[in-house]
Formats: sequence, structure tokens, C-alpha cells
Amino acid sequence: MSPVSETRSVTAEPLTDAAFAQFGSVIDTASVAPRPMNDGMARRFHDLAAIEVVGEGARAMIGRVEAEPYPLPLRLSLVERHPLGAQVFVPLSAAPFLIVVCPDEGGRPGRPRAFVTTRPFQGICYARNTWHGVLTPFGARQDFVVIDRGGAGANLEEHRFAQPWTVHLPGTA
Repeated sequence: MSPVSETRSVTAEPLTDAAFAQFGSVIDTASVAPRPMNDGMARRFHDLAAIEVVGEGARAMIGRVEAEPYPLPLRLSLVERHPLGAQVFVPLSAAPFLIVVCPDEGGRPGRPRAFVTTRPFQGICYARNTWHGVLTPFGARQDFVVIDRGGAGANLEEHRFAQPWTVHLPGTA
């Protein structure tokens, strides 16, 4: 007798601070009052996310990613996590993108949750050791600033699902 199979479909929900809190933080200027700087000619949105890195010689590093769009609904077969540091993605365009995360269940990813950004230039900071899908723009190519951990040590763990999940945008399932 085969076990009852669970539904392998996930529908993305709007990205909010509260909904995403267990996986990291939302990077959004709406969450912080700006500080004036440069003699009032600029506004700084300070401390939008904490970037935790651990391990000897660990450091935060900044890069840029040019990401091709994925077809939707998304076929999710691979997730990853970074045990030694947080990972930040900030889009350089106002276009939305899809975010997939999984709670940890005994060292393995649990049922995925998906989010779609709701405001222009909204980004995310995956907390250290959070299972997440790959960077997933849709509709068009997108560029991102990425901030993550540099230094010695194995900071990537991947998991392939035996059966892929299907991830839908809201209203398309």
C-alpha cells in the first residue's frame, strides 16, 4: 500500500514582514524612517537587515547577479541553504520577483512557502541556514545586488526533492 501523497502545489502569497519573519527579513524602505544626509540632499534608509556571518575569517561581501526569468508556474525541484551566513537580494529594478522558502524539519526542507514582492525595489534577507529556492525573476531578466558570506568553510547545502513542487502566482492556480 502506498502512502497518501500530499498536494505538491504552492501558491505565492504577498511578501510582508510578518509572513516572512521566520525565514529572514524583508528589505523595504517602507519599514524605516529615512535619515537626512549630505546636507539634506539625500535620504538614508538605515539598518534594513542584519547580515549574520559566522566562522573564522568570515566577512560580508557584495556582488551583482544577472538573473534570467523562469517560466511560471515554477517547477521547484531544488532548494539550498547557507549554514554560515545570511544572504541578501536587492533588485535593481522595480519588477516583482518570486521567493520560495521552506521551514527546516530535522535538517531537511519542509513544505515550501512562496512569496511575491509587493512593492517596487523590495528585497529580502534570508536568515542564516534558511532553506530557499533559487533567485526567481519572472517576466523579464532582472539584476540584483547580492550580499552574502565570504571566507573559508562550506556555506552551501543543496536538497533535491524526490518529486518537484509546482509554485503558482496568486490567482493563477
